[in-house]
Amino acid sequence: MKRMFSLVALAVLLCCACGGHSEPADLGGDIRIQKIYANPATHSAFPSIVKFKGRYFVSFREGVSHIFDENGNAEGHVRIISSPDGKRWESVADFGLPGFDLRDPKLSVTPDGRLMATVGGSIYREKKLVGRIPQVCFSTDGKTFTDPQPIEVDPPVECPLGEWLWRVTWHEGVGYGVSYFMGELRLLSTTDGVHYKEVSRPVPPDVAGKCTETTLRFLPDGRMILVVRRDPNPVPALMAVAAPPYTDWEWKTMTAYLGGPDVLVRPDASLIVGGRYWFEAGKQCKTLLWKADTEGHMNAIVILPSAGDNSYPGFLVEGDELWVCYYSSVEKLRKPGIFLARMPLSLFENTLKPVNCDWGD
Repeated sequence: MKRMFSLVALAVLLCCACGGHSEPADLGGDIRIQKIYANPATHSAFPSIVKFKGRYFVSFREGVSHIFDENGNAEGHVRIISSPDGKRWESVADFGLPGFDLRDPKLSVTPDGRLMATVGGSIYREKKLVGRIPQVCFSTDGKTFTDPQPIEVDPPVECPLGEWLWRVTWHEGVGYGVSYFMGELRLLSTTDGVHYKEVSRPVPPDVAGKCTETTLRFLPDGRMILVVRRDPNPVPALMAVAAPPYTDWEWKTMTAYLGGPDVLVRPDASLIVGGRYWFEAGKQCKTLLWKADTEGHMNAIVILPSAGDNSYPGFLVEGDELWVCYYSSVEKLRKPGIFLARMPLSLFENTLKPVNCDWGD
């Protein structure tokens, strides 16, 4: 089956040595890549990036493997690293929770000026998922963090395995996030990051696949936009838009599968979308960045250097640059590490005019 993409910039694969951070590598003058964390003994993945009190923070899961250790236990922990300039990084937090696999820590800054990490809390027994209890922790200074505590949702979800609140976005003093359970979604809101209430249950039209990881953002006119991963791959992602009070949703089918999606809304209401894309279902995936619009049209702009177990990009705008943190396995790095890519935002200012590139059968 042939897959066609429009491609403006292609970053070639980058090989990095193990350990610590590296100096940024210049890819053709437009894209600079830096390895900011790698431990050859651990699997580092699912990052998030934010700027807080003049410093940069990246959070990610660290474990023996993607899920299980050599004894069949899933007990991933969260590491947070920080930098004054985006080049020199140091670890500022490393925390776990007995009996839990802490996954996909997503950073945000609360309206009262705290750094917040929302974390998936999965519970496994004999390699079987038996429950999910999302966790949250806070820091006022970026140096010390509270212990993880479970979020509380009213009403509780009707699912014995619980739910996963995947990311929180703050807007006009309220935090919003979409949790998923058994292929279904519900929109939650909070004012303190701990206590949540159900706002609505976005229900897509009758389409194939199960809805899972969802990133929500806000358009310049105040409407909320969702970008929703669907599984199994390569089922295309979904997009939904709603005006306040975010109960009436207009759905679009996007033109590509997206794993671990992030979304950046531009002032002109165009979108930058990133995520894991499978070029060959179940066999070869890479980290891709697209320009998109609110109709679900997508134009592939950048393939980041990525191989093996990889992707889950996190976005940060710094001046006229887009910073993208993501994880990747590369040559000489047996287990994935965390990378930071910097590129000019101007790469995404082209119009949506496809330039077809045939990736073969």
